[in-house]
Amino acid sequence: MRGALPRVLCALLLASGATAAGARAASSPPGSAPGAASGAATASGSASGSGSAASRAAAAEVDARVIPVPAAVQAGGGAFRITSGTRIEVDGGADAPDAGSPEAHAVADYAAALLRPATGYPLPVEQSRTADGEGGRDADPAGIVLALDSADPGLGDEGYRLRTTAQAVTVTARTPAGLFHGVQTLRQLLPAAVESHDAVSGVAWTVPDADIRDVPRYAYRGAMLDSARHFLTVAQVERAIDQYALYKINTLHLHLTDDQGWRIAIDSWPRLASYGGSTQVGGGSGGYYTQADYREIVRYAASRFLTVVPEIDGPGHSNAALASYAELNCDGKAPALYTGTAVGFSSFCAPKEVTYTFLDDVVREIAALTPGPYVHIGGDEAQSTSAADYATYTDRAQQIVAAHGKTAVGWHQIDSAHPAPGALAQYWGTAGNEADVAKAAQAGTGLIMSPANRSYLDMQYDASTPVGKHWAGYVDVRTSYDWDPATFVQGVPAGAVRGVEAALWTETLQANKDMDYMTFPRLPGIAEIGWSPQATHDWDAYRVRLAAQGPRWAAMGIDYYRSPQVDWPAS
Repeated sequence: MRGALPRVLCALLLASGATAAGARAASSPPGSAPGAASGAATASGSASGSGSAASRAAAAEVDARVIPVPAAVQAGGGAFRITSGTRIEVDGGADAPDAGSPEAHAVADYAAALLRPATGYPLPVEQSRTADGEGGRDADPAGIVLALDSADPGLGDEGYRLRTTAQAVTVTARTPAGLFHGVQTLRQLLPAAVESHDAVSGVAWTVPDADIRDVPRYAYRGAMLDSARHFLTVAQVERAIDQYALYKINTLHLHLTDDQGWRIAIDSWPRLASYGGSTQVGGGSGGYYTQADYREIVRYAASRFLTVVPEIDGPGHSNAALASYAELNCDGKAPALYTGTAVGFSSFCAPKEVTYTFLDDVVREIAALTPGPYVHIGGDEAQSTSAADYATYTDRAQQIVAAHGKTAVGWHQIDSAHPAPGALAQYWGTAGNEADVAKAAQAGTGLIMSPANRSYLDMQYDASTPVGKHWAGYVDVRTSYDWDPATFVQGVPAGAVRGVEAALWTETLQANKDMDYMTFPRLPGIAEIGWSPQATHDWDAYRVRLAAQGPRWAAMGIDYYRSPQVDWPAS
């Protein structure tokens, strides 16, 4: 199906399998993002007639197309069709009505670049016009309008409203990030052929009638890429960023160091990259990011409203660094470089002060390159580190991260040490009964939920999956979707959960086709869990929306897994 542009999508979208949005509750659950769904009208219960037949029809049509499913949908003012005369207008907000917001203009440019190839239309980007010619929002907008407006505090930092009429589709948000997320919804409301890089004839580029008000459940919605086991090029990382952005993922966690490779240049310790980055799983030349490469990844991610979280793993998963500098080993002897996949054999020397001089230098350089608030310190599978040394290393690592103005994130084993105030623990277990995690959460440590038997995208779907592993079990599409971050770990207060993250480890993956196959169709489900209200969670409805994504992925060149749990449209 690569490159195919199936024309059966419309039939699929008219299927009645989607839930009526009338069952939705848009109340904000504990742990939701500031300004999240707490202010949203329900899809069926708003005071403006959302229980009408028109609103039910609008909600059903949106529910058949959009992932993550929006928090609230009712009827708009009619369907809107993009034509050769459509323009994209930017209303940058009252603070700068003449020039507009540069960030809002950047979102408009992004939207134009996204829509021009398949439609073949010019879609000029213009500043919003009014009857008096003095800037500000049109009294009667026309075309695609992106408007910054601070009047609705309930939209928070990432929420948006999308409303159609016969004359316009208007996306309103308090921030450029909200506008960007609204554009992703607009994108999914259009036929899948809009993803084509070439002009497509015979398609009506119609946005269905809808009035959507949407806010995220969680402020942290992440995806992790492991560049350590197999090196991923800048182009591969940026390709993944574009895929994540479609589903409103807002965090890119880069696993940059491990036993098999060190992937970021550190000026003060140059052998980390030049020697420690010279191999990968199975051998081969490996590779690393120069600091300019890393800045480009950070820039590109920011242009898609993703924050980069770099991970420097320790005290375990450290062989590449230990092989590069003998003094980091307790015996002063550097081990050989490593290309296998076994874990738990390496450890930084916690009693040596040089370990923390090294770590301070690394974090200082990484922090200076990273505008986001987090640095991930690892902390998992430190099986060759004593409990006392583990606590010493973890405590010092958190202090170093804080000294450089960042907040520490660690795998949930840091809960067995002393999580610093404000630190986040990333849960990757499978049982949901870890007492240390519950105790730390009850004491105030925030959690990012990444249970391996739900959100590890490198787990095989079944025994026939040609790549991946299954140490956490086989994880089919429904399994990766059917769980609730707020209740997965027993004894954890729901308010302690800050968000979710899907993780793609690369012991068996390197080519784009293999990464695509393992990521899709599971990633959209993790994204929906992180964005949409828990009350909307419904596998039978979700699988209809998921099926509608298949032609879109085909048009994007994504070689996805055709799960038998989903009724994919014929190519």
